[in-house]
Amino acid sequence: MRIATWNVNSITSRLERLLAWLESSGTDVLCLQELKCTAEAFPAEPLRELGYEAAVNASGRWNGVAVLSRVGLEDPVIGLPGGPDYEGVTEPRAAGATCGGVRVWSVYVPNGREVGHPHFEYKLRWFAALRELAVRETAGEAGGRPFAVLGDYNVAPADEDVHDPAVFEGSTHVTPAEREALAALRAAGLADVVPRPLKYDRPYTYWDYRQLGFPKNKGMRIDLVYGNPAFESAVKDAYVDREERKGKGASDHAPVVVDLEV
Repeated sequence: MRIATWNVNSITSRLERLLAWLESSGTDVLCLQELKCTAEAFPAEPLRELGYEAAVNASGRWNGVAVLSRVGLEDPVIGLPGGPDYEGVTEPRAAGATCGGVRVWSVYVPNGREVGHPHFEYKLRWFAALRELAVRETAGEAGGRPFAVLGDYNVAPADEDVHDPAVFEGSTHVTPAEREALAALRAAGLADVVPRPLKYDRPYTYWDYRQLGFPKNKGMRIDLVYGNPAFESAVKDAYVDREERKGKGASDHAPVVVDLEV
């Protein structure tokens, strides 16, 4: 089974590329982030024509996630159970489903904006709710099935996951509090499935559109796959498809692809 995660940064703008990539990559399950559309505007029909069902959490021009599957889609959950709101709004940042016997969640963790901002505190609360979800999903009889949380975590796990740590000093995405939130997920029984980079020495997944970020490889690894032992033991390969970051109309994120033997 081939599972991937991709922040497409507007599914409307990227639809043609998305459909072509699904056909060429042979992906069975895809977790999408930053749909930037309403549920009604989600392109379910062209995806259905390729054989994909979808669990969609979307409400407008910001955020939005989905799980696409051509190997079955059961027990969908829309929204992060117990998740916080921001300024009275529950943002569309999580969706889960069981696909071909693998339980997956697509997540778009809040950005945090800047340290000390209310959105940063919201980010940490959101991570706490995500940890509770991971604990529940890995408990009891269901805990033995492969389970993973895939998506844009908006955190670089370590200094080597950013092109220049000095550039990000004092900024979000690299703070001890955010990295402690990732450590809490690992303590809940999840492991970081680190992909191969295919080019250069670090598997960055995001490059800013500005200042020639991609050609100069000024990237970050913030699109992550955290899986339980059953998922991790089934992994046969994982890589960043940086080819999809190239060319006109690309997202600023590349897909992270994981091959499982299940």
